[in-house]
Amino acid sequence: MKFDIGFGTQPQTLEVPDENIAGVLRPDKVLSSRTGVDAVKHALQNPIGSGTLAELARPGERVVIVASDMTRPAPSYKILPAVLDELEKNGVKMSDVTVVFALGSHRGHTRAERVRLVGESVHNRVRCVDSDPNDCVTMGYTRLGTPVDITREVAEADRRICTGNIEYHYFAGYSGGAKALMPGTSSRSAIQSNHSRMVHPQARTGLLEGNPVREDMEEAIRFCPIDFIVNVVLDDKKEIVHAVAGDYIKAHRAGCRFLDGIYRKDIKSRADIVIASQGGAPKDINLYQTQKALDNAKHAVRDGGIIVLAGACQEGFGEPTFERWMLEADSPRSLVERIQRDFQLGGHKAASFALVLERAEIFLVSAMPAESVEKIFMRPFATVQTAFDAAFKKIGKDASVLVMPLAGSTLPVVAA
Repeated sequence: MKFDIGFGTQPQTLEVPDENIAGVLRPDKVLSSRTGVDAVKHALQNPIGSGTLAELARPGERVVIVASDMTRPAPSYKILPAVLDELEKNGVKMSDVTVVFALGSHRGHTRAERVRLVGESVHNRVRCVDSDPNDCVTMGYTRLGTPVDITREVAEADRRICTGNIEYHYFAGYSGGAKALMPGTSSRSAIQSNHSRMVHPQARTGLLEGNPVREDMEEAIRFCPIDFIVNVVLDDKKEIVHAVAGDYIKAHRAGCRFLDGIYRKDIKSRADIVIASQGGAPKDINLYQTQKALDNAKHAVRDGGIIVLAGACQEGFGEPTFERWMLEADSPRSLVERIQRDFQLGGHKAASFALVLERAEIFLVSAMPAESVEKIFMRPFATVQTAFDAAFKKIGKDASVLVMPLAGSTLPVVAA
């Protein structure tokens, strides 16, 4: 069977013997009666597990709306106008509303970036500020010892509304829900404490219950309550295909179930060889972004198997801390140990590679220099076909093969 595998701007052809193909994993077609702003408005009128915003917010209260920063795909410019309209209908003055961008550990925005995120009309309508990790209120500690440090603007508000999008997250299970507040509006020490548990075996994509990172995030909300969430699910073109609103647990879980209906793929067993691609440009512009395909592919490969990871990586590593950690490591295990004692953004992606390398080989198909790829514990190849042929020769003619053309957005799960 022949496949077109996304690779930069020029897809590559791959041929796999029919008898070896265990499956081809692609997202299901999205079937949704409401999309875009209509989906958001419908969710606001039909909240899950809570009253409506009109029943919640009161005139005179200080209301904070937490919105995603520029590193996230959430279309706040489509979400926020409907939220503000609901608040205004109930007599909440726009002068009492502040939009706080959840920076986490990311850099602050320029004015132009803030305008682009929420739209000119929203930016003119309400005050818009970045969260400040250096000006937080400590509101308590979780059972795992994470300080619930929340940026003052959010901590001192009367009402907190969290917005964002729901997608798979490789150690928090899913994005969305409580994640906007913790770690989105938290201090660096809180983020360090929470994210250092990313190496726990239950801190993985698509898992909520028993996931120590997600449970720590949600426990933090006991100290700094979220009154209402508005979360959306996006298709591969980043358009809204579903929205949920209401309780930060119940509505979030409903959104996760919808996401699973599109992107979760049941498999009978893990394969000997997994072919994984981000889908081509711009998603595979560097190794930092290509990691998203690897993280889903790791759930499909057996221990001791091989992942053929296709990503053009024209811009190399793509992030300086990630590059430094990868090149400084003397073994995958050293990266895992390093992230446990010193969580750093960028370093966490290096640790995610290491966790996969401890279980399986990675044959990297990229434009990166071969010596750089070898130094970071992977085998370099120029084409998907030559990488597959090498993997097939090593595993043997009976090797089972799973193909993931859009691995960044398909989550394989071994059927019970």
